Amino acid sequence: MKDTLAAITAHREARGWTEYHLAEMADLPQSTISSWYRKNAMPSLSSLKKICKAFGITLSQLFAEGQEPVTLTDSQHALLERWSRLKPEQQEALITLIDRM
Repeated sequence: MKDTLAAITAHREARGWTEYHLAEMADLPQSTISSWYRKNAMPSLSSLKKICKAFGITLSQLFAEGQEPVTLTDSQHALLERWSRLKPEQQEALITLIDRM
C-alpha cells in the first residue's frame, strides 16, 4: 500500500507548498495536518478529499503507484474511512490479523 503521508508530501513539495499553505488551500486546520505527521496517522477520507481538491487531483491519482489510476469500490471506500479512524496500534493489530487469515 502506498504511504499516504509521503504521497501528500510529494504533491505538496512539488507545488512548493508548506503544510500551512496546504491547510489554507484544503480548508483544514494546520494543526490537523501537522498532527498526522507527528502521530504517523492516516487522514480521514473527508480530509483526503479536501486535500485532493486542493491539489486538483482525484483520490485515485493520490493513491496511484506510477501513472495507473486506481478506482476504489464502495467497499474499499468504506474500509478506508473506518481505517482512518483507527489509532496506529489498532491499524497494526488489524494488519497482523489480516496477515494471519
